[in-house]
Amino acid sequence: MVLHSANDKSGSTLLKAVLWDMDGTLIDSEPYWHQVEMDIAREHGGYWSEDIGWTCSGKPVPQVAQLMIDKGTKLPVCEVQRLMIEGVARKEAEHMPWIAGVEDVLRSLVAAGIPSVLVTASPRRMAENLVRQAPQGAFVGYVCGEDELPKKPNPAPYLAAAKIVGVKVPEGILTANGMAARTDDGATSHTGISSRISDSDSLGNVDSRNISASRRFAESADDTRLAAFHREMARCVALEDSMTGLESAAASGATTIAQTGFIGTDTSAGPQFASIDSYESLTAESLERYVEQRLATMED
Repeated sequence: MVLHSANDKSGSTLLKAVLWDMDGTLIDSEPYWHQVEMDIAREHGGYWSEDIGWTCSGKPVPQVAQLMIDKGTKLPVCEVQRLMIEGVARKEAEHMPWIAGVEDVLRSLVAAGIPSVLVTASPRRMAENLVRQAPQGAFVGYVCGEDELPKKPNPAPYLAAAKIVGVKVPEGILTANGMAARTDDGATSHTGISSRISDSDSLGNVDSRNISASRRFAESADDTRLAAFHREMARCVALEDSMTGLESAAASGATTIAQTGFIGTDTSAGPQFASIDSYESLTAESLERYVEQRLATMED
């Protein structure tokens, strides 16, 4: 089932939807993950540190669990995974660590009739917990780590999220990204539970390398249908923090913005269209300006 915004007023706007990563983008949860991982490793004969934890940002939980085992944790993958999820979920149930200002951005989008979709590698339980605690009406759906999709940095999660908000993803693109068996909307989506920009006169750190990439992406369209898809994806803003996530979002064609304020690794060389370090002054209107500028680069 696909749930669209009941009060969608976005038909005349350029901004179609906002696709949100979770950890490090909506919530400052990395400290929770790092602490839980270090506790598990210490209690079960392994070694872990905050620095190692940062290298795992954006990766699926089973991959992190296997790395913990490789570093000496004496438990099977399924048990490490269970303990990680339970530990972080318990902390998030007690206190959802929303990044300062992001709830105001979500409310701005709701007021403008712009739908948001959560795109996370975290399990369904954690995705649903965040959607429940978000401002009312913010999320129309989510894609999570338990969906049968290729994982980030593959663009499949973002393509699935785009389908939730009505983007018509061409079959060839679905097939190329491992989604051929899951082309119905309901199979890859779930219903929601109903910045300080660097230069105040501009849109922040727009990267000229990625403007060129945008042009190449548009030029690759060999027919009207594919060109229309590229433009529709450009109307979707994706907010991510990790390099893995940025690569996934940018490869989908979304207008990708890096949130750099809450990650312990350098993503400045990533494929993002622009970067921000906070949500101060970020609104539906300013996100629309990013889309406007991105579309302009595709037409040059």
